Amino acid sequence: MKTDPSLQSLSQQEKQFLLSLARASIDRAIHRQPLPEIILEGLSDILKNEGAAFVTLTKEKKLRGCIGALEAYQPLVMDVREHAVAAAMEDYRFRPVSAPELSSISIEISRLTQPMPLEYPDAGTLIDLLRPGVDGVILSDGFRRATFLPQVWEQLPNPEDFLAHLCHKMGVDPDTWRKKHLVISIYQVEEFHE
Repeated sequence: MKTDPSLQSLSQQEKQFLLSLARASIDRAIHRQPLPEIILEGLSDILKNEGAAFVTLTKEKKLRGCIGALEAYQPLVMDVREHAVAAAMEDYRFRPVSAPELSSISIEISRLTQPMPLEYPDAGTLIDLLRPGVDGVILSDGFRRATFLPQVWEQLPNPEDFLAHLCHKMGVDPDTWRKKHLVISIYQVEEFHE
């Protein structure tokens, strides 16, 4: 996955730390135990600085939960802990993850760059501006908002299909992106998984 060069990469040790934290947090939430304590002192700057992440859970390569933040508002370690638990227990599309199921769940973390507005004059130009496999896309229309991470391009490589499915996710007609000028932002991710 291509990332924004302005996003400082996590080390392998930092990635492993976040993946272990996510798994431990889910395990504790399932068993109704206190979440792992996070002591910011002693952590690297990248882990204790504000960061936004999505945590995606899969089981047998099928989505099992995905929740995250589009903009940073808390230290990255706390963001990952919070969204790991939310992906396992609060994704409205799925029942909460059960204890017996946890060993068959894989965890993926996507650390996001700051979303940037994408200016476009018309639907045709919008298609040309999107970078499949690189850009995550946020569509906004009034109070409605939806996003697809860049990884979704793997299932929807055609930009027209990608936008149609994203409109559907937002709760509007799939061709709304053609008929109406929506507010669009893009971002990139650093993705890593177990």
